[in-house]
Amino acid sequence: MADTALIFPGQGSQDVGMGRDVAEAYPEARHLYQQADDILGFALSELCFQGPRELLDETANTQPALFVTSLALVEALKAEGKLPAAAMVAGHSLGELTALVAGGAMGFEEGLRLVRERGRLMKLAGERSPGGMAAVLKMHDADVEQACKEAAAETSRPVQIANYNSPGQVVISGDAQALDRAIELLRQRGGKRIVPLAVSIPAHSPLMASVVREYRAAVDATNFCLPVIPVVANISARPLLTVDEIRDELAGQFTWPVRWTASVQWMVEQGVKKFVEIGPKEVLAGLVRRIDGSVEAQSVGSLEAVRNGGLA
Repeated sequence: MADTALIFPGQGSQDVGMGRDVAEAYPEARHLYQQADDILGFALSELCFQGPRELLDETANTQPALFVTSLALVEALKAEGKLPAAAMVAGHSLGELTALVAGGAMGFEEGLRLVRERGRLMKLAGERSPGGMAAVLKMHDADVEQACKEAAAETSRPVQIANYNSPGQVVISGDAQALDRAIELLRQRGGKRIVPLAVSIPAHSPLMASVVREYRAAVDATNFCLPVIPVVANISARPLLTVDEIRDELAGQFTWPVRWTASVQWMVEQGVKKFVEIGPKEVLAGLVRRIDGSVEAQSVGSLEAVRNGGLA
């Protein structure tokens, strides 16, 4: 029985140059980028390989860029014979769509089109209802939840935890006024490490609600099947067992928090002992180590890691 989970990063893990070495070394990876360029009608590959950063960092570009890069790395691992047999897969926010493709629940082309639409609509929601996000470190989840609840009540504007990333690390998201008040309350209560994030989109908050219906229509138009490998959901921290559950999960993502801590803990309870993050940087591998120090976590985000990652 496999004891490995493959995990896929979300927005924030992008970097100029990502995937270039892998695409140069593996025709399978290069073909995926070429396919993406053809499907989207612009040179996404060039944006990944050369930038400029300000364009790569635009939500509508970042999301397909990360999606394609992670799956190109999967293709490279397959070509090397080093893609581990996985007991389950999961992804953080955007990474959940990558996980659905890796798990066999939808095809690459349909996944890419859906990811592009997701990025476009999230950008639109941020323009309609601007806000912000902030990382809160070394505080208890319940204390952060309480501060958000009070700030929302005082300002009559939404703010909530968007990402439960690991014990002592959450991200809050919402209207700028409510966010500022929540940060003020947290600092009054001993919060010393609260870092506003350089984003204009209040992801995983009620401010995304204006585009949910349109995104749901895109999700409903996408062909899904039951995954070959179980996909652990962000919202429930449990596997998605039906196509209807997959659709509900993806539409709900816009306004519900990412329960990454609970997802990892559940996978460990099911016997997962090793997590392999496939994508640029090492954000998720670091979170896994903080969630449970007894498991192994590694990241495969470059040609060197593909060849020398020690994957069986």
